[in-house]
Amino acid sequence: MRLVDKLVRRMRIGLTGKIPEEDVVAEKRSDLEMVWPESKFACLPHLSIPYGYEMRIYKSGDEQAYFDLMDHAGFKGWNDREFAKYLKKILPDGFFILFHLSSGEMAATAMALHNPTELHPFGASLSCVAADPIHQGKGLGFVVSAAVTRRILSCGYKEIYLETEDWRLPALKTYLKMGWEPFFYQGDMLLRWKGICESLNWPFTPNEWRKNPLERLIGSF
Repeated sequence: MRLVDKLVRRMRIGLTGKIPEEDVVAEKRSDLEMVWPESKFACLPHLSIPYGYEMRIYKSGDEQAYFDLMDHAGFKGWNDREFAKYLKKILPDGFFILFHLSSGEMAATAMALHNPTELHPFGASLSCVAADPIHQGKGLGFVVSAAVTRRILSCGYKEIYLETEDWRLPALKTYLKMGWEPFFYQGDMLLRWKGICESLNWPFTPNEWRKNPLERLIGSF
């Protein structure tokens, strides 16, 4: 099915509130997406590294410590083969790692990827954001996410996005605070984001968020 057909179909789902039975499973599995809005292309997110930490770019030899960090953060199954898939996509100087100075341990990380998709054919993504729970409450996820966002913007990308899940509420709040906006690429996204904003006590203002393909197609009916 062509992309425009998919978008029209999903828009109709959003208008009727009914998802065809054959799509129910697929809809439930779909990740949320957020985009960096065009209005903020000239606005670099604030970046301030907390006292007691330092940030640098990934270098060869970091692999096992990185796998351990991802495991501690709840992202299981990282290994050399999985890692290699991401290394092929990372923008130059786009793999950030925060270290805890007193222990020397990795505390947080995020990647800037050249990551085209059907919805973002010229896209770059904020990906693989993770922080060790031992260091929670320090805003480290914000720091590495801001570093990646700044790097992608410096490369001149106009399609900047991230993928996440409904239950990652602390991460979602971090992204919203930074300036990322929800992307309604499927019919159920509006209600899902409404629930998330209520859970986070965050203003739900979809009319102020960037236009997306579903909204643009409404005018053609």
